Amino acid sequence: QVQLVESGGGLVQTGGSLRLSCAASGTIFSINAMGWYRQAPGKQRESVAVITSSGSLKYADSVNGRFTISRDNAKNTVYLQMNSLKPEDTAVYYCNADIRTNSWSNERKYWGQGTQVTVSA
Repeated sequence: QVQLVESGGGLVQTGGSLRLSCAASGTIFSINAMGWYRQAPGKQRESVAVITSSGSLKYADSVNGRFTISRDNAKNTVYLQMNSLKPEDTAVYYCNADIRTNSWSNERKYWGQGTQVTVSA
């Protein structure tokens, strides 16, 4: 089985920073894209940032310039550095990864259970 476990969420004041981590473990042959989603109260889940296996990056307009996504392939881990945080960044943050468990298996998405980020005004 494959598990994704997030860490690093918490409570921070406006303008502060947090660094989220998400480590994949279990039976893994390869990982393609990894990313972060978030869901705020009363809002739809939205993509925050994506990083491909080759290092291509994509950010939501609302976080571009403030957040940075990165990955450590040797550790099967993706990070989200969040700076200049705003109250509107408050949400549950979920990591995801496109993973093959065997060389002959198709790629599919796996999800973490989420970590709460709260930014106080």
